[in-house]
Amino acid sequence: MIDTELFTAKKLYDFQTKAVQVILDAIKENGSQFNLVYQLPTGGGKTVIFSEITRRYIEEWNKKVLILTHRIELSVQTSKQLSAINVSNKVISSEVKKLEDQDDFQCFIAMVETLNNRLQENDDFIKDVGLVIVDEAHNNSFRKIFQYYENANILGVTATPLSSNRTLPLNDNYDKLIVGESISSLIGSGYLADAHTYTYDVNLHGLKIGTHGDFTVSSSELVYGNHFMQEKLLFAFEELAVGEKTLIFNSGIETSLRVLETFKKRNYPIRHLDSTFADKDRKEIIQWFKETPDAILTSVGILTTGFDEPTVQTVILNRATRSLTLYHQMIGRGSRRLPNKGTFKLIDLGNNVRRFGYWQDFINWQDAFRFPDRFLESRLSADDDLQFEVEYEIPHYLVGRIDEEQLNGFSMKELYYELLDSGEKGKMAVDLSVENHAAAIKEKSEDFYDAVELMNLLQDHIEYRLKQYTKCIAKSTPNYFKYLMETYNRQLRQTLRGMFDD
Repeated sequence: MIDTELFTAKKLYDFQTKAVQVILDAIKENGSQFNLVYQLPTGGGKTVIFSEITRRYIEEWNKKVLILTHRIELSVQTSKQLSAINVSNKVISSEVKKLEDQDDFQCFIAMVETLNNRLQENDDFIKDVGLVIVDEAHNNSFRKIFQYYENANILGVTATPLSSNRTLPLNDNYDKLIVGESISSLIGSGYLADAHTYTYDVNLHGLKIGTHGDFTVSSSELVYGNHFMQEKLLFAFEELAVGEKTLIFNSGIETSLRVLETFKKRNYPIRHLDSTFADKDRKEIIQWFKETPDAILTSVGILTTGFDEPTVQTVILNRATRSLTLYHQMIGRGSRRLPNKGTFKLIDLGNNVRRFGYWQDFINWQDAFRFPDRFLESRLSADDDLQFEVEYEIPHYLVGRIDEEQLNGFSMKELYYELLDSGEKGKMAVDLSVENHAAAIKEKSEDFYDAVELMNLLQDHIEYRLKQYTKCIAKSTPNYFKYLMETYNRQLRQTLRGMFDD
């Protein structure tokens, strides 16, 4: 049961009321099967806006609304806001197996994985849904739900309308982008606190880019876990933020624990938090942070969404990222405005401001939505990319299931140039890669069907290998790469079948 007794409805600001009307008008004009994205900076009140859209949609269309989130905290926050404006709603948690009482509710809030499991068992799990609202729409996990609601309108809301997967752009699923107020406009109107930015040059050599496009956790731990970087962090804090409520964002758990140790030695009030913490412990630490005026919270991958503490005075980026979305999410934790807080401090220890520009800078989100590859290439300059080497990290679900040593011992780039130097065709590198994958898969498979399952789990690694090959031959059009992937998988499957037939 969601507790709503202490939650009062938030009154919409003028720009929020206008956004509600613009979005509803777009749905009316375009009818069903029309999907749109609404962009608004972190702190602009997206939950308040789409809650009001929900209320009015139910009232005017007389259909149900489904709201998708990717964290239970976001589901609960949304449910409280809806209840406060008299929208009867139900959170579909992992405990909810059936919806025999669904006629008692106008709106449902669900985490994507939970709902996907229910829909796989019963694709009519929630009936008569006219509008699907996707919170944090840049997250690609929501796509799996869309097939069940092809006749509904889908409204995605996000601060950064850029897909978390560059190969699956948002404009594949959404027809139109509506851009809300800019960060500078919300600051000028007094809705957001302004950021005073301080940058420290850091040497990022040693960082490696993973297949997901961002710097790998393992290489970040090596760069930020060393004594020199810890001392630089402490120097920056003591120069600018002593006595202020401070959030420190790190890439890896080991780095965050080193930060905890370093600051404790100086007797600063600091706690550590990461995604492995139990719900009870997480709530206790966040409550401590809320109540302690000069608290420091060092964290990893948990406070970028669904965390709202307006009293944050300083945000420290003790990490580098190539994700514009993550960059804005981290900074946004300090942008909440209070009567006695018109500014906050941003301390950048990852050359992120150099990479993306100042948080307040204008961004052409329409360009990002229509031409995401061009947009990202223009922001991640070639000079920046040349510092780093792309590296593949075996995901946790493959550890122990594949011979990592055999895969890591194969270098597509090195082999390609060795073949050319010896007078052979570079294309042989692809054939030899197939053999390498096949050998590594067979080593850990009991039969052909087991091998095919493992091959499917290795698609990211195959894609990584073939991207190395296309860089070598300077040919990487989408159609050619698609052809290369299909041919490679067909050849690998045939090789595996031959191995097990023998």
